[in-house]
Amino acid sequence: MIMFKKILIANRGEIAVRVINTAREMGIKTVAVYSDFDKYSLFARKADEAFHIGASPAAQSYLLADKLIEIAKKSGAEAIHPGYGFLSERGYFAKLCADNGIKFIGPTEHAIDFLGSKTNAKDIAVKANVPTVPGTHYALKSVEEAKEVADKIGYPVLIKASAGGGGKGMRVVNDPKDLESFMRMAQNEARSSFGDDSVFIEKYVLDPRHVEFQILADEHGNAVHLGERECSMQRRHQKVIEETPSVIMDEALRTEMGECAKRLVIESGYTNAGTVEFIVDSDNKFYFLEVNTRLQVEHPITEMRTGLDLVKEQLKIAYGEKLSFRQEDIKLHGAAIECRINAEDADNNFMPSIGKINYMSKEGGNGIREDSGIEQGDEISVYYDSMISKLISYGPDRPTAIAKMKRALKGYKIAGVKTNISFLLSLLESDAFMSGKYHTQYIEKTFMKEMKDTAATKDMILAASLASTILKSTNGNSNHKAILKNTSESKWAIRKFDNFR
Repeated sequence: MIMFKKILIANRGEIAVRVINTAREMGIKTVAVYSDFDKYSLFARKADEAFHIGASPAAQSYLLADKLIEIAKKSGAEAIHPGYGFLSERGYFAKLCADNGIKFIGPTEHAIDFLGSKTNAKDIAVKANVPTVPGTHYALKSVEEAKEVADKIGYPVLIKASAGGGGKGMRVVNDPKDLESFMRMAQNEARSSFGDDSVFIEKYVLDPRHVEFQILADEHGNAVHLGERECSMQRRHQKVIEETPSVIMDEALRTEMGECAKRLVIESGYTNAGTVEFIVDSDNKFYFLEVNTRLQVEHPITEMRTGLDLVKEQLKIAYGEKLSFRQEDIKLHGAAIECRINAEDADNNFMPSIGKINYMSKEGGNGIREDSGIEQGDEISVYYDSMISKLISYGPDRPTAIAKMKRALKGYKIAGVKTNISFLLSLLESDAFMSGKYHTQYIEKTFMKEMKDTAATKDMILAASLASTILKSTNGNSNHKAILKNTSESKWAIRKFDNFR
């Protein structure tokens, strides 16, 4: 196979390791870049070459586009894989690569910038005959215009940043009297987060599901979808657990949504790997949400179900090859689940847990995959996100995949930092997840409250038991003073085995 001889990976951590592994299998040399903090990291050691790029803060290292181009030229890299995050969805970086004769392993500058605008993306969706949520397909010009549209489509409405993502620049408006102030708040947050204060308005879909379709499109006009991923288990608009297939999906709905995703990427001229996201209401009516113009964090569950290596497909497409399969060749088998293991304190508002990983032990086995760039002895820092690894389970059906994931989580032990493993286990064992009857607001609206109530009840029972024991031991002596301190265990089902704290 004729292919790139050497590529540079403009990223760090688990995604850098992920790309290095596939490149090595394809006989491609890899170049890593590392910050001061990452000098001895796994990804920097695994690459064939590694170059220092700057200080630990991302703004002084992994976001230095010109420096990345300089290193690519110096090392002789023919292409750059951006991973996800950092510069992966920055059109100017794709253009900078092209201007310097370096292939950007992803979509074009135009596709990134055009689809990165939610208003432009909605406009393309309409042209491609893809259902969209009622509202504007353009940035609002005034509060008066927003009020007029809101009155027409009905409350509640959602104010969204045109260039937004990650839940930033969004406000739900239930009452007309709040529209102006909430619109200003959304604009201010959008301006500070994205440098663009334009917002649009749409009908707010109550408690929707988030279902996305993985697509691949080559540079010859061919596109396929690789099935759906259910990403509704979210906290503050951030995905926590992903699974495929979605429990709401039947073949007719999958075909309809998948064809919509393909029409949209073809209409926009999109190439390489990408994800078309939809929201689905309680009647299984779906609406276009946005396009993620990169490889998604949760791509492994699609790989498990299709047997495809998406990074390999990215490299082949970027080199100019046609897709080697058609839609009818794609076969979806079994079920897969991904849990994101983060260094965070679930008992303290999920604050990042910074420190050294003194001990790490994992339980693998058949049907278990882990994508990670962290090893025992590594540190979780303030400079980057707190994800330790992605744990993926696969089985012939959903119950088997769930059972394997639970076993793997229970066998995943970490000391030195706190993790969300107990939280993930409690989610997996919840009635909502087991039945598949959950939505994007489930964790915040229901699960957190249930766990808080459960912890309070356990505190009361434990306190009563201690009081009874003390009274018996003192023969009812009322002068005996017993000081009962906070007796609450972690509200995550009193599971401490995930962390030796």
